[in-house]
Amino acid sequence: MKTLFDKIEESAGYIRSLINTGADQALVLGTGLGAYGDTIKDQLVLPYKEIPHFPVSTVESHEGKVIFGYKGDVPIVAMSGRFHYYEGYSATDLTFPIRVLKAIGIKKLIITNAAGGVNPHFREGDIVMINDHINMMPDHPLRGPNDSRLGLRFPDMMHAYDGEMRIILSKIAEDIQIPIRQGVYLGLQGPSLETPAEYRMAHILGADLVGMSTIPEVIVAQHCQIKVAAFSIVSNVCFPPSTLTVTTVEQVIAVVNSASQKLNRILDRYFEKS
Repeated sequence: MKTLFDKIEESAGYIRSLINTGADQALVLGTGLGAYGDTIKDQLVLPYKEIPHFPVSTVESHEGKVIFGYKGDVPIVAMSGRFHYYEGYSATDLTFPIRVLKAIGIKKLIITNAAGGVNPHFREGDIVMINDHINMMPDHPLRGPNDSRLGLRFPDMMHAYDGEMRIILSKIAEDIQIPIRQGVYLGLQGPSLETPAEYRMAHILGADLVGMSTIPEVIVAQHCQIKVAAFSIVSNVCFPPSTLTVTTVEQVIAVVNSASQKLNRILDRYFEKS
């Protein structure tokens, strides 16, 4: 029976056989943010279904492909579409691509998502740099036997969101006059959106954002020593209760699409400076 390490090596070997240049920077493009992948130059596109052992995204708003190419002169890898616990995958399965990114040489990763805002000062379309998280998902990607070739048994999470990357990205946003906020992301399993009581709970616990992704990826990136920065776009305001309205996925995508151009400018400048 193949181990997780064996599967990672097979996936990485397949990818290395097809790409000509190495990259040490990668992106995970979340809900409504996949269009950034279209701006990558000299693309080689690999559908997830063609990569050995890769999960396949079942969410319509997630394309399900890895893009290899350039932003300016910088080689990058972008995952357009991610996997979620609510799709039926284990936390180990949904974070498998992060381990493959590590195996092909990625050292820095920017993760993006759409999230509900439970900070009463947040507004729809705000860009928030995540500075910490609260993990309330029912499965942990490091659960089970630990393979020391992949990382430590007990990785420390104090600096899960890399301080240097956050400073650089914050300075870029300031220089190009795009306001960004800082916040704590709370992760729940989904796919149902949260109840008013759950939004209130998240606020009481100290969260600024609530969503259904990102945290397992950040944990595994920390486990395999990839530096991470993460952004949320506030797709809907969920606190205080008087602001709540019925939310649809279509509305979420529309808000994120509208706000994504600001985040795209930050990412473009970041890669120019890399």
